[in-house]
Amino acid sequence: MTVADETQGSDDVQGADQGAEQRLAEPVQFRPHRSLIMASVLAVLILVAFTVVGLLLRQSDTGAVFRTSDQVAMILLGVLLAAGTMLWAVPRVRADAEGIEVRNVLTSKRFAWREVLSVSFPDGAAFARLELPDDEYYTVMAVQVVDGWRAVTAVRALRALHRQAWQE
Repeated sequence: MTVADETQGSDDVQGADQGAEQRLAEPVQFRPHRSLIMASVLAVLILVAFTVVGLLLRQSDTGAVFRTSDQVAMILLGVLLAAGTMLWAVPRVRADAEGIEVRNVLTSKRFAWREVLSVSFPDGAAFARLELPDDEYYTVMAVQVVDGWRAVTAVRALRALHRQAWQE
């Protein structure tokens, strides 16, 4: 639906409300922004540092003998640490009319909206969270306080989908 379609069929405000509800029913996806940048920069720095150290390792005057295998191992260690750093870029949240899928650093879980009591972002918290029954909650690492207005937009969209699912 385009903006022109919404304005041509301007029956009332009711037509616009139906358009907004239809847009809310579409799936949404959010990923962290700032942590993606920071993880990428840190991974590159780690990889460069371990590669430089690995290449210069043979030329040490400490009396220790470093072979080619030691140099390769140092570079591979840098690759592994850089890959581990990039895990902070993995979080994602996808939501649609049926439920919400939260992928954090190492785990992924899907909840039906009926299982979720609310979407909250408590004061002082680093991440949004899903409030579950029995005083349980599930952290949504894809929605982070450091992302500012992006986090606000994400929480509002998730709350709208949650509200829409509970009204049905």
